[in-house]
Amino acid sequence: MGSTRPAIRDTTQGTTADRRGAVVAALMLAMALAALDSTIVSTAVPQIVGDLGGFSVFSWLFSGYLLAVTVTLPVYGKLSDTFGRKPVLIAGASVFLLGSLLCAAAWNMGALIAFRIVQGLGGGALQGTVQTLAADLYPLEERPKIQAKLSTVWAVSAIAGPALGGVLAAYADWRWIFLINLPIGSVALWLIVRHLHEPDRQPVNRPRIDWAGALAVFACGGALLTALVQGGVAWPWLSAPSIALFGTGLALAALVVVIERRAAEPIIPGWVWRRRTIAAVNLALGALGLLMVAPTVFLPTYAQSVLGLAPVAAGFVLSVWTLSWPVSAALSQHVYRRIGFRNTAMLGIGAATLILFAFRFLPYPGAAWQPTALMLLLGAALGLFQLPLIVGVQSTVVWSERGTATASVLFCRQTGQTIGASLFGAVANGVLSARLGGASDLDSVTRALDAGTAPEVTRRAIADAVHAVYLGASCAAALAFLVLLLLAPRRFPVLKD
Repeated sequence: MGSTRPAIRDTTQGTTADRRGAVVAALMLAMALAALDSTIVSTAVPQIVGDLGGFSVFSWLFSGYLLAVTVTLPVYGKLSDTFGRKPVLIAGASVFLLGSLLCAAAWNMGALIAFRIVQGLGGGALQGTVQTLAADLYPLEERPKIQAKLSTVWAVSAIAGPALGGVLAAYADWRWIFLINLPIGSVALWLIVRHLHEPDRQPVNRPRIDWAGALAVFACGGALLTALVQGGVAWPWLSAPSIALFGTGLALAALVVVIERRAAEPIIPGWVWRRRTIAAVNLALGALGLLMVAPTVFLPTYAQSVLGLAPVAAGFVLSVWTLSWPVSAALSQHVYRRIGFRNTAMLGIGAATLILFAFRFLPYPGAAWQPTALMLLLGAALGLFQLPLIVGVQSTVVWSERGTATASVLFCRQTGQTIGASLFGAVANGVLSARLGGASDLDSVTRALDAGTAPEVTRRAIADAVHAVYLGASCAAALAFLVLLLLAPRRFPVLKD
């Protein structure tokens, strides 16, 4: 343990301001690659399908990437603790760029989906390692600055991604949405190679990599997440494919436990869940991933189908929370320095619970400013919730554990989003079926609205369905509040830098 302390000092105070600024620029560029990816692809789907075909499976452009990112997060977290952040980030960025180049050269939808998975294998390293390096570079009192910058990258990407993707697809070619990653990623790689210098660490024993555990985690996550993503979409929940995938996933989960207990250096070490602080934050941020599905997935449909807004205006209703989130996150340090990490996060998620619950009381059909105002407030509340928890967890572990701890937090949030998409999709479809009769679902109903063939009762049914989803999201927020109240310690056991 004593050998890791000099690494912390060398990585933070030992880095010159110019060199650290260059590394931060590289981290922001790397984060932009991951943040832009989903939003820039979504607007080009019609052009992609028109060129390559494969409409029935195009959703795997997103699902395949998400699965690869999620299941590799724990693996990259452990590797960064074992070999250092720099080699893992360089390897991950290189795989991501290779996947981007292959996507641009795809000849059919099957090849494009396969290459998107390759992109995701690199994207897992980008997300986890960038967040870990952000904590390495700055002492505790300065970490909100870099986290606010990274949050701003996500905010800008959420707004600029759809517009950029639409422009490239309309005036150039959809393949440029992948080729544009190459110059951005190349600059990030050059800055990392040139300016990021980690101290040489020479462990007493040769590192032992838990490859069996990594493979088992990947297979288990892939089976369970595929079942959640495709259940109720590609096949019914109680069909043979769903049952087979869930059964396989549970069997592999048991295998993961057996392997990890026997491994000398497990990919998912037991201390991640035995330490009260990390376990509570993992559960709370899993609930955050769950509740984020309500606005990101269902609000655009509500804005277009119920409020009658055009797609661009509907996107603005959603995007306003990306304006208040980074501002609130940057200011959260002034709050948690006074009342602590846990109480600040509870303040944020408590406010988010009330804001999400208030969505049910919006009038029908209502005005666009009403959900816009709620989203602006929600972004501010969640910025006050998420950042203190991430900074808090990173501050309770030493350098050699920070990558694993950060990856576990991000993994739980990503998994929560996957579960939320399946759960709230079932809720929305259930409400629509009850209101309209038959086997109505949100996709078919919104297509009918776009074609101008659905009556007013359908718009009311969509409003009721989205209200039910937001009620479920408020319950997820309340669950996060209770987790922090009952499980998290009042004061996080912060280590001095």
